[in-house]
Amino acid sequence: MPRVVIADELGPPSAYRLRDLPSRALEPGEVRVEVHAAGISYVDVLTADGRYQVKPPLPFIPGSEAAGVISEVGSAVQGLAVGDRVSASGWGGLFAEEAVLPGRSVRILPDVMGFAEAAVFPVSYATAWHALIDRGQLRAGETLLVLGAGGATGHAAVQLGKHLGARVIASASNEAKRALALAGGADAAVDARADDWRALVKSANGGKGVDVVFDCIGGAATDPAFRSLGWKGRHLVVGFPGGIAALRTNLPLLKGASLIGVDVRQFGEFEPDHAEANRAAAFALAGKGVLRPVIAHRYPLAEFHAAMTEAARGETAGRIVLEMR
Repeated sequence: MPRVVIADELGPPSAYRLRDLPSRALEPGEVRVEVHAAGISYVDVLTADGRYQVKPPLPFIPGSEAAGVISEVGSAVQGLAVGDRVSASGWGGLFAEEAVLPGRSVRILPDVMGFAEAAVFPVSYATAWHALIDRGQLRAGETLLVLGAGGATGHAAVQLGKHLGARVIASASNEAKRALALAGGADAAVDARADDWRALVKSANGGKGVDVVFDCIGGAATDPAFRSLGWKGRHLVVGFPGGIAALRTNLPLLKGASLIGVDVRQFGEFEPDHAEANRAAAFALAGKGVLRPVIAHRYPLAEFHAAMTEAARGETAGRIVLEMR
């Protein structure tokens, strides 16, 4: 029987156990995937702990993105076959040696992409794409400020913003994360913990306000970031692990600026065809080597406690991966 990371109640990594779970039969539209690697993000750990804005059903198997090989295909699935190398995304269920998923939620990998890279690609790059292109309408020549630039979605936003022709300013909390952002294409990097942070951002943009803020941090970071916008700027609310911020409503008026919510999960539910087109475009760029995640640490499945704990700290520059095989 395949092993899974599972808990009967949401909680910290210590609440989870490695158990054998019987395989279940496929529905016509489903595929069975032998999981080779699963990505672990801060949001995965937040969800597992019950601190995300949406609570998952119990018992819960964490994991929102993974990669592996199709071992069985349902009778109604088209375009996929046993033996295909695929990436997968879902609302939990992927910290496991095997996953049963809707055929529409998996995608055949480009030949150049390994399992570890593919396991951390779908969610972060789909989020960055939806945020910067659909919601922020980032244009070539504009300036993009990325908060949390050393994290999963932040690094994706740095790479995509640069590909779109923007000047990218990365804000990150430690030197290793700032170096990662610069290596990913950022034009400048500032210390997120600096007392003169707003002055550093303004200086990095030639004394002007920025056009778009990619905010996957929230909390105390949101207000000064919004104040750093220029005229008709767009502030993208992508996440708030730092807490839910309070923003004075006169600020959007004074700047002619917009506060824009980004929820890639609901986007996929309400606009599935658009979301699928975004994923296809992102993977096409991955196949050309334009978009590439960076793997920091790899853990075997049996060491999932350590992997989840590291992800929860949020200090690592690059992605953390569980390897099943």
